[in-house]
Amino acid sequence: MTTHSIEHHPDLAEMRSRFERVTSTPAAQAVEALALITGLYLAASPWIAGFSVLTALAVNNLIAGLAYCLCMSGLGSAYERTHAMAWTAVAIGAWTIVAPWVVAGANDTTRSVVSNVITGCVALLLALAMSAMAGRERTPRARGR
Repeated sequence: MTTHSIEHHPDLAEMRSRFERVTSTPAAQAVEALALITGLYLAASPWIAGFSVLTALAVNNLIAGLAYCLCMSGLGSAYERTHAMAWTAVAIGAWTIVAPWVVAGANDTTRSVVSNVITGCVALLLALAMSAMAGRERTPRARGR
């Protein structure tokens, strides 16, 4: 059984060129910047929103925020190698929405729930936008049809 490397794929140069064009657009750069700000807010949200007692939710938000930043950073410069990490960021955004109930249980506050739900929705939408970036750009041949 032989395995073939992607490096020998005939369309590799076109795929890399397409990813480069997509991620060099102002829209893609704005999504990446907003995603990094969202991740930093998520990491700092226990102290910003006022539920900073070292609870499980505060620790969860710190770790999830840093992981989200790691997943979403680098997509603009190396999208062809890192676009799958955007799907991990989608999962982190979804987790952020449900975390107050799963992690904190009955100890959650209105501030922590509101902060997590809004931040999780923003994170989820930005990660989905970044994941969809590659599929949005059409090749010049497809535009003429």
